[in-house]
Amino acid sequence: MTRTSPRTPDTPRTQVLVTGGSGFIASWCVLALLEAGHDVRTTVRDAGREPALRDSLHAATDFDDARLTVVRADLRADDGWADAVAGCDYVLHVASPTLRTVPDSAEEMVAAARDGVLRVLRAARDAKVRRVVLTSAFGAVGYGHPPRTAPFTEEDWTNLDAAVPPYQRSKTLAERAAWQFVAEEGGGMELAAVHPVAVIGPVLGPDDPPSLRAVRGMLDGAAPMCPPFATSWVDVRDVADLHVRAMTDPAAAGGRWLASAGRSLRLVEVARMLREQCGERAAKVPTRELPLPVARLLSRFEPKLRALRPQLGQDFDATGAKAERLLGWRPRPIGRTLADTADSLLAHGVVRGG
Repeated sequence: MTRTSPRTPDTPRTQVLVTGGSGFIASWCVLALLEAGHDVRTTVRDAGREPALRDSLHAATDFDDARLTVVRADLRADDGWADAVAGCDYVLHVASPTLRTVPDSAEEMVAAARDGVLRVLRAARDAKVRRVVLTSAFGAVGYGHPPRTAPFTEEDWTNLDAAVPPYQRSKTLAERAAWQFVAEEGGGMELAAVHPVAVIGPVLGPDDPPSLRAVRGMLDGAAPMCPPFATSWVDVRDVADLHVRAMTDPAAAGGRWLASAGRSLRLVEVARMLREQCGERAAKVPTRELPLPVARLLSRFEPKLRALRPQLGQDFDATGAKAERLLGWRPRPIGRTLADTADSLLAHGVVRGG
């Protein structure tokens, strides 16, 4: 299901830690690593999630259970991290406070993200890990800027002097802290950062990832019209593939890597593509765009639009050309990803459609 290169008999087997293994992106990273022949250790905050994680991975691919170890560790505490990274060659640090687990304040979200990153980096350095791949986000690249026509690249950083939402602020400050730590205290450990744009794609189980809210809401007919903004999109399977490439390719060390499958699309374009791809199953999907002045007015009162206020009227276009050129990364077309996303959400009963 993923497209990483399988391990050959001459390829040494490596041990990789993936943090937050039950998450949407992290679970696909675990799958990609297993299919590429690596041994995987992954952390979860709740040990009770291990059976469901194993079941979802086994439903997607065949692997020896002994090649996957699930351990409990929480980014909010030091306990467990030394054992989690012990003997690992690489770390994919995917876990982070999400829009599902927002702390009570913006300051708490920033502290949780930054402190969690530094906690993992210290443990990785002490365990002599070769390279850490940090899952950052487009939120650390493209917020707080005036309108522009050129797509965002890895050279861009979110402008924290502007009014930037807490999640994007936390990702920016956490990534900056990571680069500073590796430069000043990393002891030669390498770092690469992956920056996914809006992540969609199939789920591995009956989960409800926050990043699929837009597609899920369209299929559910949650709103009669689409909010007026545009963003770039990427398939979660290709995000996982880019993590593995950033882990193993010598060219990836010390670099930031945008995971973006092409030009930005307005939500109404995505909605129309869903209608085209899914037919009657997407009968509830809206195909008109809410006028920007109306959206801004309604965002004062309507909670869902209020959360989107920083995006309204914006075009968050980003290019993954650097990863394609230097790492050989080849993302799927978004039309195909939308069809796979809808099929998966419908199959797992996350939405009913029709």
